Amino acid sequence: MTALKYSRQRECIKSFLLSRYDHPTADTIYINVKKEFPNISLGTVYRNLALLTDLGEIIKITTDGPDRFDAHVEPHSHFICRKCHGLLDIHMENEDFINAEAQKAFTGRIEGHSVQYYGVCSDCMNL
Repeated sequence: MTALKYSRQRECIKSFLLSRYDHPTADTIYINVKKEFPNISLGTVYRNLALLTDLGEIIKITTDGPDRFDAHVEPHSHFICRKCHGLLDIHMENEDFINAEAQKAFTGRIEGHSVQYYGVCSDCMNL
């Protein structure tokens, strides 16, 4: 496997994602990275997001709307509010039990999981 060429644009995308916890869309990432790289194209942002996802350096979260991205790759689940469509992290003390329980019911090898919870966030409940 050849070494991946360093890219300032890709590092900027990853740094931007690491600074956020609101799981921005590719369009939001593009708008913000464009401030540092005015000539960057939306296509370049999409290609770098796909590469970073393939490398396991970020997570792509598919929702009812546009895909969202998360650079915080430690095991955690997500909550999607059905009212405001906000995407929030849920950190539980131990999520490994999910893989263990699934493994009991599956003859292949479980290597990970992705969990999304749905409901109404506390902000929307208080409206």
